[in-house]
Amino acid sequence: MTRLMPRSLFGQTLLVLLAGLIASYAVGSWLFTADREEAVRAVGGYAIAQRITNLTRLVQDTPRDQRERLVGALSDQTFRVAIVSQAPAPDATNDSPEAQAIGQFLATELALPTTRAPRVSVASPVAPFAPGWHGMGHGPMMQRFGAFGPFGAFRDLQVAVPLSDGEWLAIATSLPASGPAFSRQFLISAAVMAIIVLVVSVWAVRRVTAPLASLSAAAERLGRDLNAEPLPDSGTIEMRQASQAFNAMQARLRGLIDNRTRMLAAVSHDLRTPLTLLRLRVENVEDLAERDKMLGTITEMEAMITEVLQFARDEAMSEPRRRTDLTALLASVIDDFADGGLPVSMEPGRFIVCECQPAALKRALKNLIDNALKYGQRARARIGATPDGAEIVIDDDGPGIPEDELTRVFQPFYRVESSRSRETGGIGLGLATALSLIEVQGGALTLSNRPEGGLRASIRLPVATP
Repeated sequence: MTRLMPRSLFGQTLLVLLAGLIASYAVGSWLFTADREEAVRAVGGYAIAQRITNLTRLVQDTPRDQRERLVGALSDQTFRVAIVSQAPAPDATNDSPEAQAIGQFLATELALPTTRAPRVSVASPVAPFAPGWHGMGHGPMMQRFGAFGPFGAFRDLQVAVPLSDGEWLAIATSLPASGPAFSRQFLISAAVMAIIVLVVSVWAVRRVTAPLASLSAAAERLGRDLNAEPLPDSGTIEMRQASQAFNAMQARLRGLIDNRTRMLAAVSHDLRTPLTLLRLRVENVEDLAERDKMLGTITEMEAMITEVLQFARDEAMSEPRRRTDLTALLASVIDDFADGGLPVSMEPGRFIVCECQPAALKRALKNLIDNALKYGQRARARIGATPDGAEIVIDDDGPGIPEDELTRVFQPFYRVESSRSRETGGIGLGLATALSLIEVQGGALTLSNRPEGGLRASIRLPVATP
C-alpha cells in the first residue's frame, strides 16, 4: 500500500485532501438522497390526499344524476375515479404508515365518522386493491409515470371514500416512492463543485509546500557554496522564521570557515619564522648526513604547512560559477601532465557542458591524476554522459586500496599504511581536497578497485540546464 503513496509532501497532502473530498461527497450524496426521498414521499402523499379531499367534496356537492359525467371528466390515465356501490374489501397493506396517514388526513378533512372511515391501500403496481377493482389496473398509468423517474419510483395508491348517500368514491392513482437518486443537474453541480475544490486544493497545497521546496534548494546550494544568495525574508510567519534561521546558520558557517582560514594562515606564518631560523642553524651542522636529514625534515614540515593552508583556502574559495566544457577542461589538465613527460592519456569525448567553478574543478582533477601517477605508475582518463549528468573516470595501474579503506582515504591526513614514505610525498590531503572541491560543484567522488587491477576514481557532475 505504501508503494502507491506519493513520495512528495505535495502529493501526499493533495491525496489526503482528495480522499476527504470523495468521502464527504459520498456521505453528503447519501444524506441528500435520503432526505430527498423522504421529502418527495411526504409532499407527494400530501398533494394526493389534498386532491382526493377536494375531489370528494366536489362530488359530494354535485347532484347525483350528474356525478357520473363529472367523474368521467375527472378521470384520466394517471388518476382513475369511479363511483361504486359497495366498499372494497380490506387489504393487508392498509396498515402501512402511509396508508394510515392518508386515511387519517381524509377522515379529518372530510369530518367522517369512525364507522365510515375511508379505505386506503398502498401496494406495488401488480397488487390490485380488491377483486372488484380489476377494471382499474394501472399498467399504462405506471408506464406513463415511469417517464418521470426510474423504474419502481411509484407505487399503487387506491382509496375508497364513503359518500353521504351510501356510495363510495373509488380513486386509483400512483404514490411517489422517491425521486431520482441522482439527477443530471445534481451530477453537473457536483462535478463543478468538485473541480472548483480540486483547483483550490491544488493551489493551496502548492502554496504551502512551495516554501519547503525553496528551503530544500537553498540547503543544497549551501552545501555547494557558502556564499550562495540568502533566502528571501517573505511568505508566512513560519517561513520567515525558517528563512531567518537558515540565513543566520549560513552566516555562522561562513564565519567559522573564515575564522579557521585566518587562524591557519596565522599559524602557518608563525611557524615559518622558527622554521627559517632552524634552517639557518642547521646549515652550521658539520655532519653532512645529519644536516641533510634535518633539512629534509624541515622541508617536509614546510610542505605540510603549505598544503594545510591551501586545503583551508580551497574550502573557503568563492570562485564564481560559469558554464564550462568539461571535455576541454579535462584535456587541458591531461596536456599539462603530458608536457612534463608523465605517462597520462585520455580517450576522445564529446562536448559536455557543466555549470561549475573551473579553477576548483581543475585542481581536483590535478589531485586525482597526481595521485594516480604517484601510486599507479600511469593515469588514463575518459569522460562520458550519464542519464543525469556527466562522469569522469581516472584509472591507474597501481595495487589499489583495500576495500575497507576506500572511504577512509578521503579523511584529511589519512594515508594508506603502505604509502607512508617520503618518496611518494604528500601528507594525506590530496583526496580530501579533491572530494571537497567536487562536492562544492554538486558532484560526487567515489573510489573502486578495478577487476583487472588498479584503482578507479569516478567523478559524477550535474550538467548545465540548456
